[in-house]
Amino acid sequence: MITKKHPSPFLNPTGNIHDIDRNVLCNVLLLHIKQCSKASQYMAKFTKQRHWNHQTTGKLWDTISECISQIQSDYDDEAKERALQTLVSITKASPPHRNLVMQNQEAIPALLTLLKSSSRTLERLSLSILFNLSLNPNLKSTLADMATIQHLNTVILSRGSLESSKLAASLICSLAMLDKNKAVFGVANTIQALLKGVSRPNSPVTHHLLSSLAELVHFHGNCTLAVRSGAVSVLLRIVENKDSEDLSGTALSILGLLAKFDEGLKALTNTPSIVSRMLDVLKGRSMLNNEGAAEVLLRVFDESEECLRDAMGLPDFMYTLAELSVRGSTRAREKASLLLRKLEANESYVDDDLVFLK
Repeated sequence: MITKKHPSPFLNPTGNIHDIDRNVLCNVLLLHIKQCSKASQYMAKFTKQRHWNHQTTGKLWDTISECISQIQSDYDDEAKERALQTLVSITKASPPHRNLVMQNQEAIPALLTLLKSSSRTLERLSLSILFNLSLNPNLKSTLADMATIQHLNTVILSRGSLESSKLAASLICSLAMLDKNKAVFGVANTIQALLKGVSRPNSPVTHHLLSSLAELVHFHGNCTLAVRSGAVSVLLRIVENKDSEDLSGTALSILGLLAKFDEGLKALTNTPSIVSRMLDVLKGRSMLNNEGAAEVLLRVFDESEECLRDAMGLPDFMYTLAELSVRGSTRAREKASLLLRKLEANESYVDDDLVFLK
């Protein structure tokens, strides 16, 4: 079978390859020229943008250097405040700008010096800049040096500016998100500082301090330090304080984290009436608190048969768990069901005449 060949668009109707249609050729050449023109325009635009970015970065670097020079100088506090506010704006939204600030070797020492200032405004603005810088993952390790951490501990323990204390706690939490920084905070006695802070009654900074503590106790060494510093009793007081129900969930989650390690688990099982105290939490309406208390009980029951027997001796314990396993949140129902299975598997510990077993 002979297939019919389609004529090339570059040939005239006679099919002579040497007799190319000039109109077609002109169209092809024009298209090629247009494409080359567009490419040239794109390259020109790219080169112009690159030049503009280079100029902008240069101007920004000059601004950063000028601001740092001003906060190091003997200028009055108003001039320093303006310089710090400029740096806050620069570091607030742009990760590349934060990296640019950190390239100035004088930036961090200058900011740390201002943390000792008698002006609360200068202290607050300096902490704001440090916190903004900590949002860049590549800067967390550099910022978490001993000098910086010691300053943060001092701010937490001082009874100065409320805003500064919140920023210091938030900065600790941000830096602690990098796992290798967690041990540095332990060595710098930050665990003890945080526990002292949360022990203060009715402190508006407690939530921030608890968040930082929750991040730090993921590290085993910090868990040990927390337990030895009395964390279990401090956290239980927060859980049982009826005026701080919004903090109870975080405190219970920290207790659950402590229970993952031997030191924390032993401290919990040795705590007087730990089972009945957690039962009181389970009777409450907060689903977050219920989940936290159930998690603590699961770990305590795995460790201590005595605690399991204590639970079986509480007449309303199984009823509360049964109620939670039906009406609780998804996580609370799962944990309550696990607790019920543990109790049902150990009914031999209970006297036959207890009514609630029927």
